[in-house]
Amino acid sequence: MNVLQPRFKDSQHFKNFWTKGNGKQLIDFSGAEVSFKDFEKFSKYFYHVDEISDEVVKEVYFTKKYSEASREIENYIRNGVSETDNVPESVQKLFKQTQTIPDWLDYSLLKTGAELCMRCNVDSLISLRDYCLIGGYDYAYLNKPLIVTEALKKGAVKRLSETLDFWVNVTRYDALEIHNKGYEFAIKTRLIHSYARLSIHKYYKNWDTENWGKPINSWDMMATYIGFSLVFLHSLHKLGNTFSEEEEKGHFHLWKYVGYLLGIPEELLPNDKKKATEFFYLWTSIQPSSDQDSVLLAHSLLNESLENPILKFNFQRKNLRYLHICCTWYLLDDEVCKRLQIPEVSFRNGFPYVKRFVNKIYDQTVSRKNRIKKGNKDQLKVLADYLSVTQNSNFH
Repeated sequence: MNVLQPRFKDSQHFKNFWTKGNGKQLIDFSGAEVSFKDFEKFSKYFYHVDEISDEVVKEVYFTKKYSEASREIENYIRNGVSETDNVPESVQKLFKQTQTIPDWLDYSLLKTGAELCMRCNVDSLISLRDYCLIGGYDYAYLNKPLIVTEALKKGAVKRLSETLDFWVNVTRYDALEIHNKGYEFAIKTRLIHSYARLSIHKYYKNWDTENWGKPINSWDMMATYIGFSLVFLHSLHKLGNTFSEEEEKGHFHLWKYVGYLLGIPEELLPNDKKKATEFFYLWTSIQPSSDQDSVLLAHSLLNESLENPILKFNFQRKNLRYLHICCTWYLLDDEVCKRLQIPEVSFRNGFPYVKRFVNKIYDQTVSRKNRIKKGNKDQLKVLADYLSVTQNSNFH
């Protein structure tokens, strides 16, 4: 296999993103000093995967019925695994790592990070959907596991529901303590990634490892972590939310611990926005821009509002789709939106500017404690609505 190079660093999409697009905004936002000096240090992770989790899938999931294997894993998550338990060696390794609290973990910072996610209420959900998720579709190779596992056929309502379920459950108070709900979600998500990766190797013979990296590789997982941390914070900032240095630190700390539980190597988990932007710069240099699959994924997400029966009337669904399109144009840079063929709409900056104005008033008139309480309640309500919809047989 050829040595990986920053192969798209001279491409127009890469240069424009980092000199005048959202990449430039990220540099201004974070004070990053971008260069290729550490490229080799990170590029090896394009061909690196979470072998500990892969072994569990081989030993547990591939040797029995899926439902039986899932029950077994749930039992380990909820009751823990000790060194004397009669379990497969791979299970011992996985739970030894996830039950070991890293020296750097600070519970007060986890709490602060969770509070920021809750305090920003629907802006958090807008950021996840209309910047982090849809913006990720612009990176053609990152999407390949979604395409080959036929995620499009599952439908955007189901995919969005799963992302929301994961995000909400890892960002509540004490969620990540061992045996708690967020911890459970992290372990299960990690095993789902391994199951998908091993299935791709087994059934999809045309996987292009040299260009695409290994399926769901560690470097792509770092990019996902940066989506949930850096890109998410940048989106909140663009929507007029303010946050303290401590909240920012807490947010990165929260996602660093989630990343640790997901099996991402620790040196790929930056502690702050400056390092995250510098890491992201290197990763984007190996990614081509949107292809036809990217456009299909983006449009599937945009049309989710029309398909989703949470809102009763058609005009409500159309209006919600319009608002998401407005936010996507506002949060992503124009070139990315054009590549993803996001529809042009009139008065597209109206809603985001109203959001910014409302956030300024909220900052001055509503206490932080009350905003956290309301945000938690509203986010849980949105999640409950989505889960009730996906339990309907039409969305399985």
